[in-house]
Amino acid sequence: MRPEAKTRRAYWVAELAKLSGSFGDDSTKMIEELRAEIARDGKEALLDHLRLCGAMPEQYGHDSSEEKLYSKYTGAVICESLSAIGLRSAVITARADAADVQARGRNYSLVADAKAFRLSRTAKNQKDFKVQAMDGWRQGLDFAAIVCPIYQLPGRTSQIYQQAIARNVCILSYSHLAALVGVGMRRKPQAAEESLHEVLKTISLLHPSKSATDYWTGLNRSFLTSLEHDSDLWTAEKTASFEALGVVKDESLRYLRSEHNRLLGLSHEQGQRA
Repeated sequence: MRPEAKTRRAYWVAELAKLSGSFGDDSTKMIEELRAEIARDGKEALLDHLRLCGAMPEQYGHDSSEEKLYSKYTGAVICESLSAIGLRSAVITARADAADVQARGRNYSLVADAKAFRLSRTAKNQKDFKVQAMDGWRQGLDFAAIVCPIYQLPGRTSQIYQQAIARNVCILSYSHLAALVGVGMRRKPQAAEESLHEVLKTISLLHPSKSATDYWTGLNRSFLTSLEHDSDLWTAEKTASFEALGVVKDESLRYLRSEHNRLLGLSHEQGQRA
């Protein structure tokens, strides 16, 4: 993990907490700043975001404006990633009951939704992933994809895999998308666009099963075949995901320690109200 990635993460966690009172204005500003940063610092900056954005900061309140803006930020990261691999992409801002992103390539189209989870939330259910909703949000486009942090995906069995196969909704990790961005950097965006297409087509061919092993074996076989001689990028991104997990763990623990110290400093009456 590059030192710049940690600095970038700290900046954005703090920046997204600076709210103006207008969610629309804050979303627009965030999207513009993200695009400007990637244009200035290059695709390596985009990779930094992809590797770390799947962790919702612990200091953001539940159902808070900060949490909602962060969710919009993860969608913007997905949008920029799809653009980097050659698709025409846009963040959907008009509706709440819609996917985060719409994108069109030369031969296919898709909607995509980004997921971010707090590290402290270990128990997740199928509703957290909104597989059935994504099928409805497709709105006539060819494919639907849900992008999640790789370390938060169910590792044994889950109905989300059965639902995804039955409804032709592709569950991907940020690490898969980062590897595709790497393909676009190493070769050309067209190669990455074609690789994503091959992976999206795979889902409808899988046998419906709740097994995580069955799902990821089928998807990753197609993914590695599409990468051809660039499979080392997938290996690198899997390693980066473990390093990123360490970064966000440290971030969460620092926040919990600061909260512990803050609570210890309260008077008895203040503690009762906290």
